[in-house]
Amino acid sequence: MKWNEVTKRFPEANFLQSPEWKKVNELVGHQVVIKTGSSYYCQMIIKNAKRGRYLEIPGGPLLNWDDQKLVNQVFTEIRTVAKEHRCVFVRLRPQLKNTPENMLKLRKAGTKDAPMHLHAEHTVILDLSKSEDELLKDMRRQTRYEVRRSIKLGLEVSWSNTEELFKEFHTVQAETAMHQHFIPPNLKMLLAEREAFGKDARLYVTKTPEGEAVAYGLILISGNEAEYFEAASTSLNHKLPGAYALQWQVIRDLRQLGVQRYNLWGIAPHGAKNHRYSGVTVFKTGFGGKVVEFVPAQDIVINGAKYLLNLVVEKARKKARHL
Repeated sequence: MKWNEVTKRFPEANFLQSPEWKKVNELVGHQVVIKTGSSYYCQMIIKNAKRGRYLEIPGGPLLNWDDQKLVNQVFTEIRTVAKEHRCVFVRLRPQLKNTPENMLKLRKAGTKDAPMHLHAEHTVILDLSKSEDELLKDMRRQTRYEVRRSIKLGLEVSWSNTEELFKEFHTVQAETAMHQHFIPPNLKMLLAEREAFGKDARLYVTKTPEGEAVAYGLILISGNEAEYFEAASTSLNHKLPGAYALQWQVIRDLRQLGVQRYNLWGIAPHGAKNHRYSGVTVFKTGFGGKVVEFVPAQDIVINGAKYLLNLVVEKARKKARHL
């Protein structure tokens, strides 16, 4: 099944199962395996870690989860691939909403909750089929005010995908990460995303009328969906609504491209005040949209003894990173 057919059959699909994400992972040295049929699609990434090799399935598999026979078939294939490549475990996070019914489907497939997340499980998704007026109306009042203030201040937003801008972004993001205590992607990964996605990897920058950078945002576009995948800002963003100006321009541009939804990519779980995303949650939810909670990352244990070691390491890491 080709990718354009996949996005038509499975509208929930996003870039995590796309050919572009396959290329990104291959460019940074990972092997990728794809299993597909007339009614399913499963892209798997083989990752080597000190705690053991594992098979990662982000945003997948894509299939009809109500067809138990098909689910059994696909998960048998997944286990076979994991064993062939001597993986300790499989980690997956399908595009399934977190409901008791969906969790039961995963349990029947033989999964257990993973100790760490796999990409954004809690997020905000905007419906871009709405008009600009409707989107503005859906915003929190303060967010709408900041968007309009950015226009009055003459903040300018543009995008590019030059290597020079990606390197500039990497430098600023490293400084942002130091202050906000998160681990940024390395430059190799960012440049791989630029190469693999081409013009669908848009690096937006908000600048003052004098040309000083205020905020940056990396947008990845694939199929029906676009992601606000990475962000960074300078000290000017503390007093200027640079990030608000950037988001509004992104929303307007994506609508013109015909993209159906905009995933703001990562907020804190409800009530998790010490979560590392708690600071950006108010900002992202202010744009309206729908708060979506996907099923948590799931593991399939292949090698029990080595998996126990992985469990200890990841639980400690999760606590240290306030996840």
